[in-house]
Amino acid sequence: MQTIIVDDKSAVVSMLQRILKRVDPAGTHTGYTDVSAVLRDAAHTRIDAAFLDIEMPETDGITLARQLQEIQPLMNIIFITGHMEYMPKAFELYASDYIMKPVTETAVVRALNHLRYRAALQPAQSGLRVQCFGSFEVFHEGKPLKFTRQKCKELFAYLIDRHGAVCSNDMIIGNLWPEESPNESRKSMVRTIITELARTLRQVGAEEVLIRMQGGISVDINRLDCDYYRFLNGDPLAMHAFHGEYMTQYDFAEETRAALWQQLPSAD
Repeated sequence: MQTIIVDDKSAVVSMLQRILKRVDPAGTHTGYTDVSAVLRDAAHTRIDAAFLDIEMPETDGITLARQLQEIQPLMNIIFITGHMEYMPKAFELYASDYIMKPVTETAVVRALNHLRYRAALQPAQSGLRVQCFGSFEVFHEGKPLKFTRQKCKELFAYLIDRHGAVCSNDMIIGNLWPEESPNESRKSMVRTIITELARTLRQVGAEEVLIRMQGGISVDINRLDCDYYRFLNGDPLAMHAFHGEYMTQYDFAEETRAALWQQLPSAD
């Protein structure tokens, strides 16, 4: 993620940079005390989120936010202040969040987990973003991916849950139709669903996410932006985003859900 921090006090800028580097170590977090430099750089560099101090002597944060939004309309604005009185004006600008001083890591993580413009985040190679925490959903370049049938979506969820492991037709039947045996009729249905899933992904230029081979199918985990995979990689934002709910509409996800819960730092 590309973030900026703007405050007239360099100590505040440095403190926020340290927090952001802890919670998003792969991101770029640039600090400013000079407002003119912020506007100059914003004209040439994508910014996903801007942490702006409201009370600055040169230009107040509200004015700066308006100027930044003119340059990059999908930039997330997160205001920082010591006074509640500015909150109404802040949200008139559709700010993503409003953090009261003294700033805490918990408040920063909350703000990053509730960005107004999620599509502003850098997409995966395929342009797909997969949400596993809560209900299972798939987005392509910020828009929900439309599946031809619910079983196509469920199959994709199962492949995501398997984290790149090859899944045979019998395994798919056992998890998508747990009450039925892997007879020829069900195997034929699985082949049809795989074909339809591949067609759906092909329509958005993301068919390479599926790896089809003799005897099974899997997903290329490196071509997906997935909260579950980020969690497994130790991403602090993903770990803060997990509250015990994982692919809630699917029974096959229960084992993974329990395993994720055990991996939380606060778990007993």
